[in-house]
Amino acid sequence: MANGNGSAGLDRMLVLEVARVTEAAAIAAARFNGRGNEKAADKAAVDAMRYELGRVSLQGTVVIGEGEMDEAPMLYIGETVGNGTGPEVDIAVDPLEGTTICAKLMPNALAVLAVSERGGLLHAPDMYMNKIAVGPGYPEGVISLDASVEDNLASLAKAKGVKINEITACLLDRPRHADMIRAVRRVGAAVQLIPDGDIAGVIWTTDPAETGIDIYLGSGGAPEGVLAAAALRCIGGQIQGRLMPSNDDERKRAAKMGIEDIDKIFRLQDLASSDVIFAATGVTSGSLLKGVRFRGDTAETETLIMRSKTGTVRRISSRFRDVGLRFAESRD
Repeated sequence: MANGNGSAGLDRMLVLEVARVTEAAAIAAARFNGRGNEKAADKAAVDAMRYELGRVSLQGTVVIGEGEMDEAPMLYIGETVGNGTGPEVDIAVDPLEGTTICAKLMPNALAVLAVSERGGLLHAPDMYMNKIAVGPGYPEGVISLDASVEDNLASLAKAKGVKINEITACLLDRPRHADMIRAVRRVGAAVQLIPDGDIAGVIWTTDPAETGIDIYLGSGGAPEGVLAAAALRCIGGQIQGRLMPSNDDERKRAAKMGIEDIDKIFRLQDLASSDVIFAATGVTSGSLLKGVRFRGDTAETETLIMRSKTGTVRRISSRFRDVGLRFAESRD
């Protein structure tokens, strides 16, 4: 599509509409903060996000949907969303990134959405992806999935102009990462382990002075890799990902989605190739965003909203009145 000046790109008016969608999902999920019910929290976020997307002037197709790994209610791949008018776009969603985090009232649960021009996001199958990411300001190729952990850390430290013991890597706290964690610590670098939420982990690398995180390492969901890449396309940085199919069914699924080379290293341009709007609203408070705060029937949210074409990054603090009535209506 073209905007008013004739250049291709998403309508800037979509920015606030996208923010409203993640705000609604976050408020709905936050009702379940600390309640120990992951599925109920995820379903509430999905229902709110689907409802709000249905009010937006776009013709959207979900290309990154709710993960089968979580056995969660879905905004499923191929689902059409929007009110049927406006631009044709691809949609990537994670209505509740960090279901366990929400259920246990731990930091950094998010409601996440990315919107791109049609064909602008990789159709990633629901399987694991090995990832590595850093923020902006480094020479291209400073990191590589084909390099060892030690070599990547040494390369990053050199590019940053610091000793390797001043580098901190973020990884999901999973048994499969035990060897990687030992490798990081063996060379003197630090490790920050997170229970869930690797989208936030990747975004943290874009501001190490604030977050203390220099590099993201390890495997997580492929859909989350695309969403993280959408954020980096807006704010800057490098990411690489390689699919990790565990069986023939997953290989066939990847082929069905157009991925012919299962060993291909996907870079930022492969994962998010065109103008994209990325939004994340905090569900629980953390290093990236404040979580939803309820005061009676009022809810307060904080949202990070970014657009790649302009490089604009906004933090929006919002207050909603009568949220009980609002979400009762969304369920009708």
